[in-house]
Amino acid sequence: MIYHSVFLQFKSDLSQEQRDLFFSEAKKLAEIPWVQSLECLREISPKNSYEFGLIMQFETDALYEAYTHHPDHVRFVENIWIPSVANFQEIDYTVIL
Repeated sequence: MIYHSVFLQFKSDLSQEQRDLFFSEAKKLAEIPWVQSLECLREISPKNSYEFGLIMQFETDALYEAYTHHPDHVRFVENIWIPSVANFQEIDYTVIL
């Protein structure tokens, strides 16, 4: 199992309407066949500067790789992510136990 997580800060001039659009479009990524789950998250601790996160699960590395090249994902990155996100940290995990 692959756990794909991305934590982010929005650009400072992004309106609430644009933030809402970001998450409504992000949720559509769950429709890509290989996505087993998708969670949109809000940071509740002051311990880091990332305000929001997305966490997804994939059965295998190959399916995760296929997702990254899927046209819907590419469109999301180009049309929604890049215009909205100021800074991010991407972390991908696999279970060890």
